[in-house]
Amino acid sequence: MEKLTIREILEATHGRLLGEFTDLEATVDQVETDSRTIGKGALFLPLTGERFDGHAYIGSALEGGAAGCLTQRERESYLPGKFYIKVDSTHQALRDLAVWYKNRFDIPVVAITGSVGKTTTKDMIAAVLSEKFHVLKTEGNKNNDIGLPMTLLRLEKSHQIAVVELGINHPGEMEFLSGIAQPHVVVMTNIGDSHIEAFGCRENTLKAKAEVFCHARPGALAVLNGDDPLLRSLKGKTPGPVLFCGEGEGLDYRAGDLESDWKSQVSCGVTTPRGSCRMDIPALGEHMIYPTLMAAAVGEHFGMTLPEIAAGVHNFAPTKMRMNILPRGENITILDDGYNANPQSMRAAIEVLDGYTGEYKIAVLGDMFELGPLAGVLHAGVGEFLGRSHVDCLVAIGELAKNIYDAAISSQVPECYHFDTKERAMLTLHDLIHPGTTVLVKASRGMEFETITDYLKSITIEE
Repeated sequence: MEKLTIREILEATHGRLLGEFTDLEATVDQVETDSRTIGKGALFLPLTGERFDGHAYIGSALEGGAAGCLTQRERESYLPGKFYIKVDSTHQALRDLAVWYKNRFDIPVVAITGSVGKTTTKDMIAAVLSEKFHVLKTEGNKNNDIGLPMTLLRLEKSHQIAVVELGINHPGEMEFLSGIAQPHVVVMTNIGDSHIEAFGCRENTLKAKAEVFCHARPGALAVLNGDDPLLRSLKGKTPGPVLFCGEGEGLDYRAGDLESDWKSQVSCGVTTPRGSCRMDIPALGEHMIYPTLMAAAVGEHFGMTLPEIAAGVHNFAPTKMRMNILPRGENITILDDGYNANPQSMRAAIEVLDGYTGEYKIAVLGDMFELGPLAGVLHAGVGEFLGRSHVDCLVAIGELAKNIYDAAISSQVPECYHFDTKERAMLTLHDLIHPGTTVLVKASRGMEFETITDYLKSITIEE
């Protein structure tokens, strides 16, 4: 982050200085919302919610080294040498500060949204653009109304492009995020069943996601999944040109001749308006063609050559717990895809497990959240899909995952187990894992399946 003066913070947040501090040219070079990670000379921004109030930690943040803070209310006393800026809402102030700060930099913003694959697509686009540009990208999955402004507040003069992820789970949120990002390029991965509990149906999900265009720059480019019929319906309804990506005939960016070593990579032929080449993708699954094609479209939009794009694709590295391939000793492999889950990503992960080289294949699957009244049916669909694969064993964990278990039994998956808790499941996994095993770990984030991955690593030998 570049330095900000108190005067600039007051201007950006429409705040009012409290106490006896008067040096408006004093600076901060960091903004923090967590008092536990506060740095010396930082601005502490206490957020509030239904179950927490960051104002309770203002004292510890300032004593821990923060130069000053924002606050929604006046205080009985003020520490000497520290500044306090009163704002109506710290949440709104974070948004306003990020927008004001971002507008200091004349660089394009690429925004990625969609139901499935946002983080992977963000990482792929950033990997490609990094072959030619200095890129700021969203770290991990910090894609909400807090994560997005905090990402943009990391901008520095050396950055040439920002690649940000926008995630929502309720109607109306995307318009707010769009107003912060103000994207020059919008990438939409697909429209699926994620958060359908809040949206009601896929058509409503599309409507909510399409609010990303509300504050897009005039003439903003849209890069869309052309194999998704709902996204194809956006043609002619965006602020600027549209590029469609996928396997279908007549799309602008197409992939074909897909091959996989079923160990560490897939490769495919990529055809763009400027030429064709073969690209090696260091990840598994046919679905990886979509982030690759979208990254190619964004790369060419910014003047990159196909060899540069192919090099960026080759250097792609997935975010932790996003289909990370963890080779262990005795030919055991853990497919760690436990960051999140929905019906579409579950099926994609099962396809990877199905094709993976291994003598014995176990799917450890847990609850998928925010599916509303359709939860039972959608979980059962995953169990039926397992029955059409070559997976040897299902270990289902959680109340909703019982539907996966029941459908898997009906679909004749050879070996099925269901457990209410991860602890009970791990006792059985201890006996199931043997040389030549490949095990997939996947569930919604709230299931905290990283504990299962850590356990599997503890009972296997590091390669």
